Parts: sequence; C-alpha cells; structure tokens
Amino acid sequence: MASRKEGSGTAGGGFGAAKGKGKAAATGDSAVKQVQIDGLVVLKIIKHYQEEGQGNEVVQGVLLGLVVDDRLEITNCFPFPQHTEDDADFDEVQYQMEMMRSLRHVNIDHLHVGWYQSTYYGSFVTRALLDSQFSYQHAIEESVVLIYDPIKTAQGSLSLKAYRLTPKLMEVCKEKDFSPEALKKANIAYENMFEEVPIVIKNSYLINVMLWELEKKSAVADRHELLSLASSNHLGKSLQLLMDRVDEMSQDIVKYNTYLRNVSKQQQQKHQYQQRRQQENLQRQSRGEAPLPEEDINKLFKPPQPPARMESLLIAGQINTYCQNIKEFNAQNLGKLFMAQALQDYNN
Repeated sequence: MASRKEGSGTAGGGFGAAKGKGKAAATGDSAVKQVQIDGLVVLKIIKHYQEEGQGNEVVQGVLLGLVVDDRLEITNCFPFPQHTEDDADFDEVQYQMEMMRSLRHVNIDHLHVGWYQSTYYGSFVTRALLDSQFSYQHAIEESVVLIYDPIKTAQGSLSLKAYRLTPKLMEVCKEKDFSPEALKKANIAYENMFEEVPIVIKNSYLINVMLWELEKKSAVADRHELLSLASSNHLGKSLQLLMDRVDEMSQDIVKYNTYLRNVSKQQQQKHQYQQRRQQENLQRQSRGEAPLPEEDINKLFKPPQPPARMESLLIAGQINTYCQNIKEFNAQNLGKLFMAQALQDYNN
C-alpha cells in the first residue's frame, strides 16, 4: 500500500493548483493500471450532479482512497461547493483540508487520489482540465480524473471514465513550452495526450444481493423504456458541438498558415538584405574602402512568434471525443432497434 501525506488540490475553472506530497510523474509506464471504485462513490457523484448540475453546469469534487500495487482504489469522495463571486473570502484549499481532516478523525479514508468532473455532451478536453490534472499528477503520481457524462448515462448506460496525462505530455507541461517545434520533438499528438485507465466498480456482497433481489422484483415492462429511439435531440446537439469545434480548428489552421507565410516573407527579406550587403561590400572593396561592419541579422529581422499548438491539439482531441460519442450512440441505437424488433417478433 502506497502511503500518502495529507494534501489538498482544486480543479477546473477558477480553482487553484493541487498541493501535496508525492513523486512527480516519471517517464515510462503509468503507475496505475486499474481504477477500482466503490459503488457508493459512483452514487455520490451522480447525486452531486443531480443536485447542483443544471444544463451545461459542471460539477467537480475530490476523490479519496489508496493505492494497492498498480491499482487505485477510490473509496470516498466529496464535492466542491458551489459559490458565487460574492463568496470572495471562500478558501477552496482550506475547505478541502478541513474535509479530509474530519474524515480522518472518524477513521474514513482521507488520502487524496484525484478529482472528478461532470461533462456536457463529452466536452471535457479543455485547457482547464489539462492544467488541473497536471497539477494533481505532478504532486501525486497515481492521481486520476474521473469524467462523468450525465447525458449518456440518462440513455441507459453509466458513462464514467478515468483519465491520466501521458508521460510525454507531463514532460512537455513541465517545460511549459507548447511551441510547434517542442510538441513535434516530443512526438505529441491528440491521440497520446491522455490515457484512459480501465474502471472496475466494486460493491459489497450484501449490496450485490440486494440489487439482485430488486432486479427480480422489477417489472419487465419498466425495462422496455431503455429501448426508446427518441434520440434526435441528443444526436443533433452532439453534431452541433462537433461543427463548432471544427470551426475553431479551421480558425487555428488559418492562424498557423498566416504564421508560415510571415516566416517565408521574412526569409525572403533577409535573403534580399544579405544580397544588397554583399553587393555593397564588393563595390566598397573595388574602391579600396573597408567593408561594412558585421550586423546581427536576427536583431534586424525578429522572427514572428509561432502560435501555441496546445490549443489545437486539445481541439483535435475534443473532435475525436465527439466522433467517438456519435459512433457509440449510433451503434447503441442500432442495437436498440434490433432488440426492439426481436422483442416484437417474440411477442407476436
């Protein structure tokens, strides 16, 4: 069992960086191969969103647990409270410290192992999430972020995924150099920015027995609601978000092409300047005069600042997430269609 000192952290929009004791994320294989979550933790996350999440409102919280070998066991959690700009004196870090201290006093797991966040139609690949997870993972190597999708869960299947930053991206974030050259040198693409960790939900034997009894008592007709194909709103919203992201990617491509044109134009100007200097020196030499003094051409022609490419990678990653969601959604609806047809044939 890996020990952890009491730490604190905050995540997402407007929250501070994680603090705590732990090894920095090292290169090589991930320190966590599997995430085991107690069923009670899943219910707490769902309940948090149902009580405080409205529409595209994002809710976040802290994950508590322990590390056993290469398995991260999440045994408890608590939410970040919602507060407005009027609560200027609210200290998120102090709040977390008090919560973990109280849990320790009642002998409940209080070790910080990550954070969770809800998402709106899978829109979670953002710079805020990247910065927050880097802070957590830099302070506590085994930490993960759980992404809960209430929209997909409402369709009939629990959508809960665990992510970590890859070792390559951790190194780039440490250097804080997101230029095209740095990302190309590190071989960073949107496919290898995040790594998904398999999740296993664990319940006690008594809870499993109770769920089994409830399932036997439930009416078969109640479960037929999961075969509903009323999905046009969900699919339309996903496609609209996908198009918005494609538009953002197109704008980034225009910016990058403008940068390349400016670089090419400056190279031509530098070449013309050097040719003029060379011709003038030849004329001065023919007249027996001293050549012109050497000049730092880089000071005369300052190279244009390259656009940061991290945002483009995040947009590409979000586009990929939307495409995967639409693919899974269509496959799910196709499966529902076959099941509904089979059920109809059976009843006939």
